[in-house]
Amino acid sequence: MTTNAATDPMIGRMIDQRYRVRSRIARGGMATVYLATDVRLERRVAIKIMHGHLADDQAFRERFIQEARSAARLSHPNLVGVYDQGAEDDTAYIVMEYIPGITLRDLLQEHHALTPEQATDILRAVLAGLASAHRAGIVHRDLKPENVLLADDGRIKLGDFGLARATTANTATGAALLGTIAYLSPELVTRGAADSRSDIYALGIMLYEMLTGEQPYKGEQPMQIAYQHANDTVPVPSAAVSGVPPELDELVAWSTARDPEDRPRDAREMLDHMAGNQQRATGQYRTAVLRPENATAILPSGGGTTAGVGAAAAGARAAAAEAPAATDATAIIDSPERSRPAARGRNTGPGPRRTGAQPGVLSPAGQRLADLSAKRRKRGWIALSVFVVLLLIGAGFGWYFGPGPGGNVRIPEVTGKSVSQARQLLEAQGLHAASKTGTRFDAVVAKGQVSITKPAAKREVQKGTAVQLVVSNGPKMIALPTIVGQPISTVTAALDDDFELQDNRYEFSADVPKDTVIAATGRASGGKALDLTSVKAYGETGPVTLTVSLGAVPDVVGKTVDQATAELDAAGLILGARTEEYDESVPTGQIVSAAVQDSPAVRGTAIDVVVSKGPTPITLPDVAAEKLTINQASATLEGLGLKVSVPDCTNILCGFYDWKSTLPVTGTDPGFGATVYRGDTVTLSYDQ
Repeated sequence: MTTNAATDPMIGRMIDQRYRVRSRIARGGMATVYLATDVRLERRVAIKIMHGHLADDQAFRERFIQEARSAARLSHPNLVGVYDQGAEDDTAYIVMEYIPGITLRDLLQEHHALTPEQATDILRAVLAGLASAHRAGIVHRDLKPENVLLADDGRIKLGDFGLARATTANTATGAALLGTIAYLSPELVTRGAADSRSDIYALGIMLYEMLTGEQPYKGEQPMQIAYQHANDTVPVPSAAVSGVPPELDELVAWSTARDPEDRPRDAREMLDHMAGNQQRATGQYRTAVLRPENATAILPSGGGTTAGVGAAAAGARAAAAEAPAATDATAIIDSPERSRPAARGRNTGPGPRRTGAQPGVLSPAGQRLADLSAKRRKRGWIALSVFVVLLLIGAGFGWYFGPGPGGNVRIPEVTGKSVSQARQLLEAQGLHAASKTGTRFDAVVAKGQVSITKPAAKREVQKGTAVQLVVSNGPKMIALPTIVGQPISTVTAALDDDFELQDNRYEFSADVPKDTVIAATGRASGGKALDLTSVKAYGETGPVTLTVSLGAVPDVVGKTVDQATAELDAAGLILGARTEEYDESVPTGQIVSAAVQDSPAVRGTAIDVVVSKGPTPITLPDVAAEKLTINQASATLEGLGLKVSVPDCTNILCGFYDWKSTLPVTGTDPGFGATVYRGDTVTLSYDQ
């Protein structure tokens, strides 16, 4: 929500009568991603809209649609979901799951390099989602930190399958290579060919970057980097950063091998390999080293005593047992011939000769072997002593830097706590609060409570570290512009950067033009609705709901019922109750009057109508039977709204008196009892 609507015409636009564009999230080479509201399902979505200058390029348009089709085939917790795809006014769009959070690129820019544990967690999540794509036969072809989303709730998702295509169609088309040059595999650089192993290469480069904070290949020109991908071997991360486990070095080397045949076949194989390493690291797999079985003892000559035999045999066994690299510790006997080992418990048999006639004296070869055994036993005791001393020193260091005063602890989360509560939590962790507290505006944390700490919460610091508490001053108050009477696009542009715009409300108004703001409502500190037209300033990021005019309710008087139904439906209204009445001026079947059931009218409000039945029917009275004169009959009929016609009198005597006041009516045309209507003409007859 950093883009002004004045510079981006998409802000505030309703796409396909369903998606209200609210703000810009990111802009790429092919499309721009916006935050939008699905007014039909009342949820936030991310909508990717292809750039207008690419609309006429059929290749780009097909590639854009291919992204929706590729991603829509996939369903996995570690992949961004695709909800909808369409086009409006030559503008192609894709509706996707909205993931509030940051990208892996943002995380690397903030922390430079990640710990092996963090890098492994992220890699494992990306591999799980990518394995789902590879299993469906889809290659991503544009893996990079910008396409790995880290949600605020801890989820890790892979998105942007804009360059994805089926694994069977593995040849790049066109002169330009697709994808980001820093993560392109050698086969893509040299042959333009891509399959699942190309994605594995890009993941290896990403793993190297997560562990070291930088990409393995650098250059001033893209072709320099591409040349290194095609001809050089990616170095192991431990060469740049100490402390990287050998298993991760091997994983980087395996996944970035220049020959695709030397890499994992797909993400599933690489993920299974990581799972196997983890099992071995936790001790589920152990290799036992057995002692050699063919150790031949050195026995004394037949003239020795039993004690001498036991001592010589023990020395030989000790020498054989302590030989570190021996697999067949067989002593060479000082005798013209070799003999088989003596049976257990016997004191006779071949052995090293005694020198001269002195009993218990070994031959030179046997003596050298005994001396070697003694030296090794002495070195073993020395090594054991050194090991014990080092163990005690290590234990001391471990205690000091662990539970002792020199150990590290994580700063507790104290946001939303009072200052006194925060101090207690810090002291419980072996930390203490700095004497001076800071302040900052905070739209979420109430005034007077702790907003953040410096260093930040969950950071590892040494015990005894002073942690500064930063207290909330509440939301920053921002002056409100003129809202009521302004076009909705103008108001949205003025408020969007500083406040949280909610879904607009719409109502019909005969006095306010269409798409003009009628009212604005916020939220007071107690949670009650706040009329923003009654205040001059409002808290930053506070919720704002705008009421917008839909114009006047369509005038359906004089229209037929079918015509009125169509006009009301187009405006979002419905036809309500219908009544009929006679009307002298409105033809039969047309609407005489209309009334709104609810006020103010909103979309879905019913409009009640009165339909004309035409003029009121009149039964012609029998003026002849009443012996009315011509004048009397004329007055009676004209009083009913009828016109009267009287033929001229042809009798010469009529000229000498008022014959219309004297002569009685003898009949009418039409006759009495006939049905006539107001304005019809009735002709009177009389005797002359």
